[in-house]
Order: sequence, then structure tokens, then C-alpha cells
Amino acid sequence: MASTLLHLSALAFFPALMALSASMDLLTFTIPNQVCVALALGYLVLAASLGVPATDVVLNTSCALSVLALTFAMFNLGWVGGGDAKLAAATAVWLGWSSILDYGVAAAICGGLLTLVILGARMAPLPAALGRLSWVARLHDCKSGVPYGIALAAAGLMQYPGSGIWAAAV
Repeated sequence: MASTLLHLSALAFFPALMALSASMDLLTFTIPNQVCVALALGYLVLAASLGVPATDVVLNTSCALSVLALTFAMFNLGWVGGGDAKLAAATAVWLGWSSILDYGVAAAICGGLLTLVILGARMAPLPAALGRLSWVARLHDCKSGVPYGIALAAAGLMQYPGSGIWAAAV
């Protein structure tokens, strides 16, 4: 029973925090640090509990640190938000080097589609009833950015079934 609960936790933890990060970014344009830390630490705890080989954990951690360095540089150039940079790195530890390129491509495609949808919606007038919802008004505001955490989360969820920790859990 405990083993089944552990495996179910491993399968559900990442998707739950991806959904939380996407919804937080949609509603507040912020991805809380606690979510990114929980993702990173959750991977380490679950990987150890599931018996993922230490070499895989080290390689995945090196992938996450590399993604953090890259996305931090992108943040400094104003290309991405800080929460997006941290979320991408926290996601990378779950996916590792074998899936990181596919994750980046999927995130770019999802982000492009998300941006087109939001820009299209911003061209239409916002109904007054929706304008009273602060998160909808902020999303519709042309001065606002795009909650890219949604694209990062969607791309992470697409790649998760191919990850090493998924394989260890199933």
C-alpha cells in the first residue's frame, strides 16, 4: 500500500505543481518561488524514494542548473520573467538532458500560440462583466506581458511521461 501511494504521489506531484504554476501565472502574472522550490526538492525526495540511480539525479540536476544559467541570462536581457526562468529550471530537473530540447521546442510552440491568442483577444473590446475581474482586465491590458508559465507548464506536462522519474514510478 505504501509503495502504491509513493508511486501515485510521484505521478501526481509534478502535474499538480505544473497546474498550480500555470494558474498562478494566469491569475497574478507571478510564479511563486515556493512552487519552484517545491518542484526541485520534490524531485530529489521522490527520486531517492523511488530508487532513481544517483547518476541520473546528478545529470538531471546539472541539466536544471544549466537551464537556470541560460534562463537567468534571458531574464537579465528582459526576454523572460524571473518566475519563468525558475520554473523552467525546476521543470528541467524532472525531465533531464534527454528531454530538455523537446521541452524547449514544445515551450516555444505553446508560448507562441498562447501569445497569438492573447494578442488576438486584446484586439477585441473586453465585455464590462469580464473587465470587473482583475485578472482578466490585467490579461487584456496591452501593457501587460504574457503569462508564459502556462506554456512552460503545458510543455512540461507533455514531456513528463517520457521522463526517468515517470518510468521509475510506473
